Amino acid sequence: MSTVKDLDALLAQFADETVPGCGCIVMQNGKVLYEGYKGLADIEKGRKVDENTLFRLYSMTKVIVCTAALIQFERGKFLLDDPYYYYFPEYKDTQVVEWNGNGGYTTRPAARPIRVRDCFNMCCGLPYPSPKGEHPTDAAMNAVRAKLREEKGLYTLQDDVRAMGSVPIRFDPGKRWLYGFGHEMVAALIEVTSGMTMGEFLKKEIFEPLGMKNTGYRFSGDQADRMITLYNIQEDGSYVSDGGARDRNHQPDAVYEGGGAGLFSNLKDYAIFTQMLANGGVWKGKRIIGKKTIDLMRRNMLNDDQMQDFTNTYLDGYGYGLGVRTTVNPAGCSNTVPGEFGWTGAAGTWTSIDPDDGFSAVYMHNTFPNNEEYHHLRVRAVAYGLIE
Repeated sequence: MSTVKDLDALLAQFADETVPGCGCIVMQNGKVLYEGYKGLADIEKGRKVDENTLFRLYSMTKVIVCTAALIQFERGKFLLDDPYYYYFPEYKDTQVVEWNGNGGYTTRPAARPIRVRDCFNMCCGLPYPSPKGEHPTDAAMNAVRAKLREEKGLYTLQDDVRAMGSVPIRFDPGKRWLYGFGHEMVAALIEVTSGMTMGEFLKKEIFEPLGMKNTGYRFSGDQADRMITLYNIQEDGSYVSDGGARDRNHQPDAVYEGGGAGLFSNLKDYAIFTQMLANGGVWKGKRIIGKKTIDLMRRNMLNDDQMQDFTNTYLDGYGYGLGVRTTVNPAGCSNTVPGEFGWTGAAGTWTSIDPDDGFSAVYMHNTFPNNEEYHHLRVRAVAYGLIE
């Protein structure tokens, strides 16, 4: 069995050797088992990481957004097997682009429509496009966004999602797993079924009920000053600040509120959110979502072929549910159990949630690269050793 001293020592090692600063909270059944902060939030200013430090969540936004979408599912606003074009007609005649074997590509009608579940499961065929646009789908997505910027300047989530309906996808819906645009489509579904923006819906249904005052899309008050500096790790191990270049959508005049990324938070807020999920959808007597819906969320949805696209050494033993990785087989390398779930953010944030034991862990740093496999799997091993 590990102890809080082991986790404290691990975070101190990270802050000494691999990241400028980091933090972690581990909870079980509403009780804090460990809370610790190590290192610096801003090297140049000497500002330390503490309970008030904010972190860019990047893809850990997905867990919150997919939870929000499942609240709408519980209200009968959509079904998982509904064609997505029921809500966004722009996806009525989806095309698939294929290599023709003669040095070029051709398009054909998709074998079936994109369904809502394909968006949750990352099986809709739309990636996060490469800036270089090597694949025709990527090139088309980049062109769509260039046109949106030209015509609208700052464009919204729904502008983005509706415009992508014209893009030919990489494969027939549901055939493969491909990390990408699906959760923007899930977020847009929340907007059209609720009549609210993502920010409004999350504030009403999740943030305010849980008291998450440090979580959002836009800076207010002193939040910009409390944000951890995002550092790029150089080959020699030194840290170079990005100068806030990636924070455009956090500014008060921004309009895009994404489903796949875009939120910031602190450790305490996110830990409360994960404890709500770990304890059957309830926090301090307030029910946010149903227990059985959380079970649906953490059920592996991938078939054998899709699992081949998903599996790597970092995700060994995991499948993919409704917007979250989920343990299907600990495979001898993890002390978690089947049904443990969570996700990771591109700059180093990570969460793990185990409803069977009312347990959750949240770890955060903000660097590129995030070196996720080195940090997160070590935190996972020690954190799960704390379960009482």
